[in-house]
Amino acid sequence: MKPLIYLDYAAATPVYPEVSKKMMECLSIDGFFGNPASSSHHYGVDAQTLVQQARQDVADLIGATANEIIWTSGATESDNLAIKGVAELAQSGHIITSAIEHKAVLDTCAKLEKKGFSVTYLQPQTDTGLILPEMVEQAIRADTILVSLMMVNNEIGTVTDVKKIGEMTYQKGIKFHVDAAQAAGKLPIDVRAMHIDLLSLSGHKVYGPKGIGVLYVNSNLHVEAQMHGGGHENGMRSGTLATHQIVGMGEAFKIAKEKLNSEQSRLKELRDYLFNSLNEMTTIQLNGDLDQSVANYLNVSFTGDDALGIINAIKHVVAISSSSACNSKLKKPSHVLVGLGREAVFANQSIRFSFGGYTTKAQLDTLLNYIKKHLELKKRFVTFV
Repeated sequence: MKPLIYLDYAAATPVYPEVSKKMMECLSIDGFFGNPASSSHHYGVDAQTLVQQARQDVADLIGATANEIIWTSGATESDNLAIKGVAELAQSGHIITSAIEHKAVLDTCAKLEKKGFSVTYLQPQTDTGLILPEMVEQAIRADTILVSLMMVNNEIGTVTDVKKIGEMTYQKGIKFHVDAAQAAGKLPIDVRAMHIDLLSLSGHKVYGPKGIGVLYVNSNLHVEAQMHGGGHENGMRSGTLATHQIVGMGEAFKIAKEKLNSEQSRLKELRDYLFNSLNEMTTIQLNGDLDQSVANYLNVSFTGDDALGIINAIKHVVAISSSSACNSKLKKPSHVLVGLGREAVFANQSIRFSFGGYTTKAQLDTLLNYIKKHLELKKRFVTFV
């Protein structure tokens, strides 16, 4: 079977060769396989040294210190730990989030509602999908304990002004959690300047391994643990550390810092090229905002008479998705696109193209040629009939 062109980087990125090499060194008897918590011999000490270096590499990308990096199994666990961890310490109160967050945030907030917490779900701007700082300001109440918003939306790529929102929450003494799984490596992040208290990160969105993530926790803050045991990670997340995954994530974040600006410039050219080319070929509607977004995403609804035919033609050659990978089995329109005001029919005729380190213009040309051939065949058939 001929391999598909991969344009689903928002779901998962491949692991860079230098990352997998570092990981392999942590698995064998002649490598760094020891338990990082074992301090009585060099196997454990060596593993702990690598874990600490990885903490520093992740911290360097977001402007944090190494002791503020808490290892988790991924951004889903980080979101849960941040939101539940703050809520359980507060015991009651009001939380602000948005209707287009990742399910890890939405489902966690829904769970807390059942326990008596009040949650406000901000509605995005119609069409652009932006969550604006003034929306947050208007929703704040005297009993607001937490604001939880993603920095980059995982389906449409729009960017939330977390710096302005962070300044607002800081002044009012409200904790601010940011899901930055899709922002790391794409946008500059400075948790200090942005007044972010908690920040969720994921390894497999930044060319690192799956199954590893981070929750940044400001050194002045503590969250209620959700996993109990040996008191690892400053008592906030127990469990033996997966050295190979941690080292992989650290190396991936180190590389991400080096490539941050150059990669966004390259991908913006590719995204704009694909959008303009599709716009010339057929009828599409942009989901999101091309200006206030990262260059890695292009989400469009195909709105013409042959929308489904075009989508089927695309799926023969390209690996893409219509929404978040976490929602792909729900068999209903994306909650993000519905939140933008899209009719169900157009939400179901949408594709999220997401670009990454191995995306080339030649790949996009192959995709566009398939669409062009499909449209030509349809035109001939209509003319014949």
